[in-house]
Amino acid sequence: MRPPLLALALAIQAGPALAQRPATPEMSCGQAKALVDRSGGLVLGTGGQTYDRFVRDRSFCEVTEITVPAFVPARDTPRCFVGYRCKEPSRNWLDDF
Repeated sequence: MRPPLLALALAIQAGPALAQRPATPEMSCGQAKALVDRSGGLVLGTGGQTYDRFVRDRSFCEVTEITVPAFVPARDTPRCFVGYRCKEPSRNWLDDF
């Protein structure tokens, strides 16, 4: 097999594994929060095919973004505070909360 074809074959096999994310409904609230705190910023599955990026603090957002509190479903609670989401502020700052 040629090297480019071999690389393509390996990439196709690795694709599904790379797409998997930690899922908050499968962990306790404390585990989900600790994962965000340890990583600083990461993508977590929140149930089914839904996912989002969660951050420990604003330093993991773009310069123009603000943070908004983020709550996710966890194994032990339906509303677990894990950290924040980064968001571009709107022109009407009351819409941001």
